[in-house]
Amino acid sequence: MTDLTTEFLAARRARAHDSLGALVMPDFRGVAGWEFTPIDSLELDAYAPAPGGDVDEPVAPEGVVVLPLAEAAERHPDVVERHLGSLVEPDSPFSARNEAYWTDGVLVYVPRNVRAADRIDLRNIHAVEGSALHWRTLVVLEEGAEATVWDETVSAGDGDGLINGVVELVVGQNAHLTYVGVQDVNESTWVFGNERATVARDGSLDWVTLGFGGKNGKVFLETTLAEPGSTARVTGGYATRGRQHLDFDTRQEHAAPDTISDLAFRGILGDRSSAVWRGMIKVDPGAQRIDAFQECRNLLVSKKAHADAIPGLEILANDVRCTHAAAIAQLDPDQLFYLRSRGLDEATAKRLVIEGFLGALLERFEDGPLRETLATALDARLEAVLGA
Repeated sequence: MTDLTTEFLAARRARAHDSLGALVMPDFRGVAGWEFTPIDSLELDAYAPAPGGDVDEPVAPEGVVVLPLAEAAERHPDVVERHLGSLVEPDSPFSARNEAYWTDGVLVYVPRNVRAADRIDLRNIHAVEGSALHWRTLVVLEEGAEATVWDETVSAGDGDGLINGVVELVVGQNAHLTYVGVQDVNESTWVFGNERATVARDGSLDWVTLGFGGKNGKVFLETTLAEPGSTARVTGGYATRGRQHLDFDTRQEHAAPDTISDLAFRGILGDRSSAVWRGMIKVDPGAQRIDAFQECRNLLVSKKAHADAIPGLEILANDVRCTHAAAIAQLDPDQLFYLRSRGLDEATAKRLVIEGFLGALLERFEDGPLRETLATALDARLEAVLGA
């Protein structure tokens, strides 16, 4: 990786480092948003920063810039200076440490009217046991651009560690971004993330997040529909086992009129695992004629699994359509009985019911390579959860 000597980055790092002493860790049950995620045993500074594992250089489609973030700051300083940190401020113990210590990062920059023909694959590897991996992804699409980005974070081994990521997605006017973030680290690792997107006039964002690994942590996913005509669809899937605990905190902010957002999360929980989803639809003053929807549905495949789903609305305009739904249920014994009465064994019947539950997420996508890849990822994780 290029030596981080760029003055712009050095100044940002210094400011973030200086702020660490004033940023207090949120108390479990003591700070709104952290009531369900026990982090009182976490000692952030016990995990020294370490670089990620070696990965293949990402392939950049014609006309697209895909570079390590430090190198991009030197070769494309105008893009990096304008957008890095524009969405995620170093205002929490997690985002400030990321700003001060990040070692791994990528810029994906798609210039005006460039349409990336191939998917852009990114990969982050937590490689050093007992360390913290602070990584950043910055995706910028200029006016009329199109791209699909697959961004995966994994572990090299089974040891304890901490993942602390920041994602910033900037979707320009009449641009379209499909972004898939996959977290599949080991189940001994803390996972934290601050991920935010902004969508300009007539732009669209398809955002998918898959949460499979991790022992505990919290990830914020926030989308701002900044200008009229912008749309965002956010799809989340997670599957947990053992004593895993995942926490997703989502926000759909309508900052302009004539905007649309659609969020759907579904989770499968086994053994003694648990998950939290807290969602907020925020409609700013003057953001009239908006359409917003959010839902979270959880299927418990063990009597000892637990889920919390907490939808919320903050509406400061009067010409809006905002709806939400949340559900938590055990496997339906009637469905299982029906399938078993037709000759299926219990394990197969259970698998079919769960696949049908998750199928609602896949139906949000047209037939094609993306849907097939998502289905493969969900199937592999489902196999791990049911086989645990």
